Formats: sequence, structure tokens, C-alpha cells
Amino acid sequence: MFNKLIAAILPYFPKKFVWLFSKPYIAGETVEEAIKASKDLNAQGCMVTIDILGEFIKTLDEAEANKKEYIELIDRVEKEDIDGNYSVKPTMFGLLIDKEVCYKHIRDIVAKAAEYNNFIRVDMEDSPCTDMTIELYRKLKAEFPKNVGLVLQAYMKRTLKDLENLMDIHTEEVPLNYRLCKGIYVEPAEIAYKKYEEVNEHFLEDIEFCLKNGVYPGIATHDKPIVEGSYKLIEKYNVPKEKYEFQMLYGVTPSLRQSILDNGHRMRVYVPFGKQWFGYSTRRLKENPKMANHIMKAIFFKG
Repeated sequence: MFNKLIAAILPYFPKKFVWLFSKPYIAGETVEEAIKASKDLNAQGCMVTIDILGEFIKTLDEAEANKKEYIELIDRVEKEDIDGNYSVKPTMFGLLIDKEVCYKHIRDIVAKAAEYNNFIRVDMEDSPCTDMTIELYRKLKAEFPKNVGLVLQAYMKRTLKDLENLMDIHTEEVPLNYRLCKGIYVEPAEIAYKKYEEVNEHFLEDIEFCLKNGVYPGIATHDKPIVEGSYKLIEKYNVPKEKYEFQMLYGVTPSLRQSILDNGHRMRVYVPFGKQWFGYSTRRLKENPKMANHIMKAIFFKG
């Protein structure tokens, strides 16, 4: 009850207050800040994926503006010799308004990344978006087989079947490339696993499917049991280090991140930035009220 109360009222707090808990997890508001954060992470041995904050837009004018911002971001970042790629959210380009317009915008972004032989990750959002996002990915993958990947969420009961169904576009020369994460959106029990152990079990089941079938997984977790379970699967299937990577969010579990690097595995950090940080922070809190307890501890018991 306390967590839900905090989650409900936090959007009405002054932005400066919300920034207290947001700033460790967001690179900043500007491209320059994202570049600096990315270079710092590269120096630590981490690859990055850069994300402009924003989602669930209301007008197609916003979608057009967001596309232009991404095109400019790619041109700017590629001059900086950063070891990284880019992530996009389909609802930021109008998926729920006009899916064809959304496709055209994201296609332009993927084409721009392809000019630099780089890569775009299409994020997965809540369940009303799933089928449309997979359809979008299939179309992009057909045209840009080496330049686009997808996110799938282990807590969704459909995910293993989605992995199986997408194998028709998998090849050994150009393998499918996924970020596999637990998932943060609040979904009904009919379509999503709810228990911690249950989600972890299916997460590792999805990772195993990828590793044994030559699919490239980005193992996106901050959960030590998932990391250790993944180590065992990597050893079981004797997977070369260039055929998978671990992924983490900016500012989260840095000691675990370092231990993964120390064990010789590839690591990519998700670097979010932009002026929409307030909406991103408060929306994530509403979607996952359990975060409230951690936030209040961070504010009042920092250090």
C-alpha cells in the first residue's frame, strides 16, 4: 500500500525532487551527456546502447520530430568512435496511432544506422504492442538483416513460442539477435508469469533456446541467479564469447556488472537520456510500485 501511494503521488512532486533518485539511472538531458557517459562506459570495457527517452506519443508530429532527433543522434554519435548501438521504442514513433507511419520512421532510422554498419534494437513495450512490434521487426529484418534486433520479455507466457515462431527468419550467417529481459510492465496473470522463481525459470529457458539454436542473446539482467544460470548454459553449449552478451541498465548493479566483465564476458549498458526523463521515471514507478521502497531509501539513506 505504501509503495502504491508513493508511486501515485510522486508525479506531483517538484522535478528537482524526482531528479534526486532519477539522476543515477539517466545519462542526462543532452546528446553531449549521453556521449560522455558512453565514452566512460567504453573506457570501463562496456559496450553501450543509446536510447532517447520518450514513448506513447499522442500525435504524428511528435513521431516525425522523434525520428529527426534519432537521425541527428546517429550522425553525431558515429563521429565519436563509440562502441555502441541504438535502441528505439515503437510507440515513440506512433505505433498505436498509425503502425505504417511508425514502420516508415523506424525504417529510416535503421537505414541511417546501416549507413555506418551499425545496429538498431527495437524495444518491446506492453502487451497491446507485442504482435505489432514483432510484425515491424520481421519487415525490418527482411530489408536490413544485419542491422536490427528485437527485445523479448521472459515474464510473458508467449515468449518461448515467439522465439520458436521467429526461427523461420534465422540463418547461421545472419542469426537472430534479441535482448531478453524480465519485463517491467504490469500485465494480467493470464498472460504473464508473476512469481520471481517462475519468471527466472522461464528466463533461463528462453536463454537456453537461444544458445542451443545459434540465436544471439543479449542477456539483460541484474539478477545474480540469472547470471549464474546463464554461465552454466554458456558452458553447457560451449558458446563462444562473441555469440552472446550480457546487458544492464545505466547505473544499476555496477559491482555485478564488473564481475561479469572480470569473468571475461561481453557487457552492454543501456544509456537513456533526454528531456523526457521525468515521464520515464514516474511511468516506470507506476508500472512497478515496488521500486518506491528502493527510491525512498536512496533519497533518505543515501550511502
